[in-house]
Amino acid sequence: MKNTDKIVILYQRLSRDDPTNEGESNSILNQRRMLEKYAEDDGLTPYESISDYGYSGTGWSRPGWERVMELIEAGKVSALVVKNLDRMGRDHLRVGLLLERFRECDVRFIAISDGIDTISGDDDFTPFRAILAEWYAKDCSRKVKAVFQSKGNSGKPLNMQPVYGFIRDPNDKNQRLIEPEAAAIVRRIFQMTIEGVGPFQIARILCTECVERPSYYFVRTGILPDSKRCDHDRKYNWDGSAVIKIIKQPEYKGDMVNFKTSTPSYKSKRYIFNPPEKWVVYENYYPAIVDRETWELAQKLRKTRRRPVFGETNPLTGLLYCANTKLQSI
Repeated sequence: MKNTDKIVILYQRLSRDDPTNEGESNSILNQRRMLEKYAEDDGLTPYESISDYGYSGTGWSRPGWERVMELIEAGKVSALVVKNLDRMGRDHLRVGLLLERFRECDVRFIAISDGIDTISGDDDFTPFRAILAEWYAKDCSRKVKAVFQSKGNSGKPLNMQPVYGFIRDPNDKNQRLIEPEAAAIVRRIFQMTIEGVGPFQIARILCTECVERPSYYFVRTGILPDSKRCDHDRKYNWDGSAVIKIIKQPEYKGDMVNFKTSTPSYKSKRYIFNPPEKWVVYENYYPAIVDRETWELAQKLRKTRRRPVFGETNPLTGLLYCANTKLQSI
């Protein structure tokens, strides 16, 4: 099957959750070799190999797969070849819609190990294979969730990425060490909060003084790899929401908190914040950057309604209240 106007796509995917995961150099390479041999033996040329490594089949925001669909929608693909149907994805409804879309775009679909080749007509077992693939993903998700629940309830941190102001302890992956440079900024933010300075005022002060914002600091120090979230042209652009997030972090008083977030379902990668009653808190787990009294006072002052003032903020703001109402701060 030779077509100089269109190409054949050989698509490989490997999730970190796959039991056969042996790394990019082995599993992805083995898939690619199988697909290339099949394509050459069957005359499916010219072909282009596209892969996604470390992406779950329950999610569809994968750079490789997005490239595949972009080529298909542009009418540049004659055939799509995968090792198994589940390499395409583990959502039977989405898989079914995609197969229909391939048919509309006149794209031949081949899943080698499953014996699927749409040029030979419909396979009655294809929908069942897609359902089984989804059940497998759901079962894996349930097992992973159970492991996380057990770990979180056993006193070990679930969030392995330290918050701003900490770094990982090289001798204990579950512990944190205070990073002096960032910790000094955290302490200053708490001090300004106690002095009555609002989060957006604090952000403006940090911008004016050219203090690196956390996302840039993480990349500059090598704690996190560079990404689209790190705008190198705006490395000093603090905003009030970032300051508020720092003030609310219980880690700064030394507490470790598990289950602060969750996902709506195993198909979703979107995180939602759990209410505090669902948190599991271990006090004094980490070394504290600010003392507990300072942290608690900062929370109270954050909840205090402030009136606009000229000049310096009254140092008693949030500490003295009207004797009659006990609501209006002085």
